[in-house]
Amino acid sequence: MNDDSPQTACGQRAAACIPALADFDADELAARLARWGHNPSHAARMLRDFYLSGGSIDARRLKLPKGLERRLDVDLAVRASRIARRVAGADGTVKLLVEFASGGAVETVLMPSHDGRRAAGCVSCQIGCSVGCCFCVSGADGLERNLTAGEIVEQFLHLRALAAASGRRLATLVFMGMGEPMHNLPNVISAIRRIARPGMGELGARNITVSTVGIVEGIHALAAADLNVHLAISLHAPDDPTRRRIIPLATRYPVAEIVGAARRFQQLTGRIVTVEYCLIRGLNDSPEHAAALAALLDGFRAHVNLIPFNSAGADAARSDYQAPPPETVAAFADMLRTRGAVTHVRRSRGADIAAACGQLRLATGNSRQTAPLRL
Repeated sequence: MNDDSPQTACGQRAAACIPALADFDADELAARLARWGHNPSHAARMLRDFYLSGGSIDARRLKLPKGLERRLDVDLAVRASRIARRVAGADGTVKLLVEFASGGAVETVLMPSHDGRRAAGCVSCQIGCSVGCCFCVSGADGLERNLTAGEIVEQFLHLRALAAASGRRLATLVFMGMGEPMHNLPNVISAIRRIARPGMGELGARNITVSTVGIVEGIHALAAADLNVHLAISLHAPDDPTRRRIIPLATRYPVAEIVGAARRFQQLTGRIVTVEYCLIRGLNDSPEHAAALAALLDGFRAHVNLIPFNSAGADAARSDYQAPPPETVAAFADMLRTRGAVTHVRRSRGADIAAACGQLRLATGNSRQTAPLRL
């Protein structure tokens, strides 16, 4: 067992299945090349070419040794994913089904800005999800597995290439797709380091947001990682009884403890924290809920994102949930603002293609049925 072998989608070391180039950082790849008897200095050039090209390597231009060139796609996969399906929404949002060579697939989303120059990307970190939020279909089939750092990175590369093809720059990235980032934090952190690193992804960490349902120990670990990313908390209720009706996991993490961890994150990093609040009619949208949320966030430099429930794409178990009427949403937002909370009502993007908040789920059903690919 060698320390230079990255974690692969097999859940084992690379001796058991072929790793992808995106699974390596420069030091790991240099060590692997040295084991194969090649000059480790090739590693940095290979990775730079891989990231700048959007996921390929020109072995001849890099003047790689023939022996190393033969290793590519035999002992080291240049790419470990492909876009299996692409769906565009009326508002320009594009949803991709990304399939992995090891089996399984996730959905990832590109949201163009109105200025015609930029776009935001939303990536997944797990196949499925174990949290089971009542408003979200991403975890309806449970959790299959964590994604590797490389599989997360490759989603970013697909999105960046898609944005560039339309003359846009991928300016921001959010971990708000399928899965709970704090349940796969080591790979999420590794992916962020590669995405943000000069000579690799080159997307500044300040332009990356990690969202969590409120895994307190994960929030502390993310702060300690010193990544300089933003944090978003999927709170959805200002009190524990209401939150337990929305998020089963809430029994383990009281609201006060979650907000305390978010405040500590802000103290350590200086980053503004976003509080996400999915408004569900008759469940968490009353004036009393708004007042309690404002009191909970008093003195906290947080931005509140109000997200009216997305019913499109919800499965039968969630068909009884509805978004509040517009006047209720407006009144909720106004109460927060009058009490000093910076508040935005998120305009739903991609709802017509089931790409909006809480809608990412494989249309073909459980991803366990997806066979490994030959890429």
